[in-house]
Amino acid sequence: MRNAVAVRALRGHRLSVEFDDGVQGVVNVARLVRFTGVFERLQDHAFLAAVGVHQELGVVCWPNGADLDSDVLHAQVLRGQGDLS
Repeated sequence: MRNAVAVRALRGHRLSVEFDDGVQGVVNVARLVRFTGVFERLQDHAFLAAVGVHQELGVVCWPNGADLDSDVLHAQVLRGQGDLS
């Protein structure tokens, strides 16, 4: 499993993510999740910008408990699909 080590929110529901193997890229959250349930608040850019990395688990997460699997994000970056709007 790859771990996220850094993340920051960008415009358009995108995240810039860096992984423990040095891979970096941009992922469009809107292509990965539906904005319902725990992910509903991610529609609000201010809340999306509260993103962080869970230090023990190495996943991208938010204060409400929403998180994104690092392996999925890593695969998106490697496929070059992350920076598409």
